Amino acid sequence: MALGQAGHIAISMALVGSIAFILGVIAENKKPSAGEIITLKDAVICKFPNDPTVALGSLSFVFLLFSTACGLAAVFFPYKGKSIPAEGLFRSTSLAVFFAIATLVSVLAGILMLWATTSESLHIKHKFHKDLNYACPTAKTGLFGGAAFLALDSTLLWLVCQMLTLNSRADYEEEEDSSGDYGQVLTTDLPIETGHQFPKA
Repeated sequence: MALGQAGHIAISMALVGSIAFILGVIAENKKPSAGEIITLKDAVICKFPNDPTVALGSLSFVFLLFSTACGLAAVFFPYKGKSIPAEGLFRSTSLAVFFAIATLVSVLAGILMLWATTSESLHIKHKFHKDLNYACPTAKTGLFGGAAFLALDSTLLWLVCQMLTLNSRADYEEEEDSSGDYGQVLTTDLPIETGHQFPKA
């Protein structure tokens, strides 16, 4: 049934989107503010604590991709085994607007999460610096948290898109049924008796 299919997609989308959000928030909380500075004669060595920030950020990015994939599936999935052409779906201005916003927010969330994770990874990887004033920083504070909230926002927007999609599909199918009904030609078959003679006046 369409309701069952829509429900499964919505639950999957909400689940993976929530996981992406939670992992991003944990990554923000676990991220050290800076590394320990070990000063040598002509260089600085940064010593960072063992923390799961990079792994959490990577996992959050992966779950964000899954959430976005579920969102796209929620819009284009052939409910009841019936595919609706894109031009039929996007007759709804509301769906077109929310689809564009959801796509944009998902892309921004992915870029921000990837940027934070890559930045943190590079800081941890490059520990030796010849600049004696180097402060051993980590990724900018707020990147993981901002990406996490954008991931949550994108999930909510995709859920709205799914509801608008179901409405748009219902309208499209109703129009198709109506055009089919009007196109039918109704005739009344009258029996014709052969050999019948009318009485003369």
